[in-house]
Amino acid sequence: MKSFWMKALSAWLGLSLALTAGAWADSRTDATSPQALSRAVYHELVMLPQLSIFDDLSFTINAGEVTLTGAVRNAVLKDEAANAVKHLAGVSHVDNEIQILPASFNDDHLRREMVRALFRNSQLFRYSLGAVPSIRIIVNNGHVTLRGVVGNQGDKNVAGIRANGVPGVFSVQNNLRVEN
Repeated sequence: MKSFWMKALSAWLGLSLALTAGAWADSRTDATSPQALSRAVYHELVMLPQLSIFDDLSFTINAGEVTLTGAVRNAVLKDEAANAVKHLAGVSHVDNEIQILPASFNDDHLRREMVRALFRNSQLFRYSLGAVPSIRIIVNNGHVTLRGVVGNQGDKNVAGIRANGVPGVFSVQNNLRVEN
């Protein structure tokens, strides 16, 4: 009986190692596909430790050349984004066009007020949850841009109305996309 269990365990371990090796080989050949490169770049960007809801990073990929765009609050995050992407397999060049937002006490105050206005609302609170919140708040010299994805047109409208109601905001551009 003991030898039966040993043989069963050996067979199970051998099968699991073969499946793991096959999956590893498939993932290595898939790593050069455009979709895999796009997922890898996205993963590297959202894993940056200083990335917050007040930063917006986006990218395009064209034949191995990655162009980083968006707006961030500090130069360190801009450099970290480029460094995180340039080592990926399939990336031949990184063009870092990320804008650094000016340091401003007023903008910092508006950021805090925007978070309160948007996420204290029961309809929008769910968008503040998770490791990567789906709404980004970009404040540049008193002008606010909302970016990200919401579940429906009503949530997009409520976010725009709440953002426009924050005192001290010069303008609000609601670039939120509605999820399909």
